Amino acid sequence: MADSLVHSSDPLHPANHICELCRKFYTFGWVTGTGGGVSIRHGDNVFIAPSGVQKELMQPTDLFVMEYESKKYLRRPPVLKPSACTPLFMAAFEKRNARCCIHTHSQWAVLVTLISEAGQQGADRNVFSISEIEQIKGISRGGAGSDEIAEGGRKIGNLGYFDTLRIPIIENMAHEEDLRETLEAAIEEWPETCAVLVRRHGLYVWGKDVAQAKTQCESLDYLFQLAVEMHRLGLKWVK
Repeated sequence: MADSLVHSSDPLHPANHICELCRKFYTFGWVTGTGGGVSIRHGDNVFIAPSGVQKELMQPTDLFVMEYESKKYLRRPPVLKPSACTPLFMAAFEKRNARCCIHTHSQWAVLVTLISEAGQQGADRNVFSISEIEQIKGISRGGAGSDEIAEGGRKIGNLGYFDTLRIPIIENMAHEEDLRETLEAAIEEWPETCAVLVRRHGLYVWGKDVAQAKTQCESLDYLFQLAVEMHRLGLKWVK
């Protein structure tokens, strides 16, 4: 019965969808060397990519399935370890009512945390900020922006071109699960953020569904790469 949770012919079933996303993310350099992961909350359950598995080779039968309310595993592959990201995924689900949370080890995400740490782009080393870049419009406020379209085609709930995007940065720890407390604190302190950067580590980003989480992850990574190149050219991130 546990295996029935991850067997489906539907490509958008969480077990299939997570594997496909991880294959794509591997080509972006986001889940290199078994790092990173994806979790989807679907109905009463949470589907979670395992720890220590090459993400581009992952199969639906590798996934863990947890009951959301009880936090009990309904399916645990016997030879695999639960993801150390699980407490962080759950924080996004519980604090923001997210339905998908993505964790990447993007080099661009790591680099912007290092540039911020060095104090070379602003006074606050614990925040990544960037303004007046078109791709900012792909980011929702809080990670759950409205689908309603305003006059002129603007999606209500998303940031606008003249808004400043701000993503909090928390310090890394030796064990990933120990990041939950500081990540939760960042979520509470920054009610409009859809993501949290972990210094020298990577990014957690969430959304109201898989499509929004993926779109925001791609948009943020574009902005991080652009920010690194802007910094190299001596350009400021915030006008």
